[in-house]
Amino acid sequence: MKTDILAFGAHPDDVELGCGGTIAKLVSEGKKCVIVDLTKGELGTRGTEETRKEEAADSAKILGVSARENLGMKDGFLMNSEEYQLKIVKMIRKYRPEIVLANAIDDRHPDHAKAAKLVSDACFLAGLRKIETVEGGENQEVWRPKHIFHYIQWKHIQPEFVIDISEHLDQKIEACMAFKTQFYDPDSKEPVTPIATKDFFESLTYRAQDLGRLSGVTYAEGFTTEKLIALKNFEGIVL
Repeated sequence: MKTDILAFGAHPDDVELGCGGTIAKLVSEGKKCVIVDLTKGELGTRGTEETRKEEAADSAKILGVSARENLGMKDGFLMNSEEYQLKIVKMIRKYRPEIVLANAIDDRHPDHAKAAKLVSDACFLAGLRKIETVEGGENQEVWRPKHIFHYIQWKHIQPEFVIDISEHLDQKIEACMAFKTQFYDPDSKEPVTPIATKDFFESLTYRAQDLGRLSGVTYAEGFTTEKLIALKNFEGIVL
């Protein structure tokens, strides 16, 4: 299945929070996007592994992605191991994306930065012919994405570029709130966590609004890049 964008998240809801607006925009433009969650989020304070699975499926429908997979890695204990690298290599070769989106390079949750490095390394390894992987009983062909972009999560990281999500902020928030056990609910009896507060819910809007203010649009999502981006011309740039 050839895709345009393969978005990785250490936990279900990482992609929605970090780049849900971008995914929604790309899908609306006819791009094929797939989400791969590395873990099931089983250590989350609120909800259960099963509720997270159901919520992830609901969110995927809201965003309109072509597929969503979970690699079942160990939540809280991600490591840049050969086993985990090869799991991601298989996903990259299966979906053959032009662009990979991955977790923030530095963040409050230790799994996020670990996932960023893990996915980055796997993208390189996926292009090595002497690493053999099998999917569905057949040998996979090598594939290396053209770009790896890291979305921004809890910490304020200076973006190297932003994507205008002005027409898709509401869809992003709806996709995030599909994870109803995880975020703000005044009627919930579960423990309050840093992401389950009203302030965090409101930050989904005001952080996007601030990046939009700085870039001349209404709402935006920020990314960092691993290599310099070359533009053929100024087409598409908001002036």
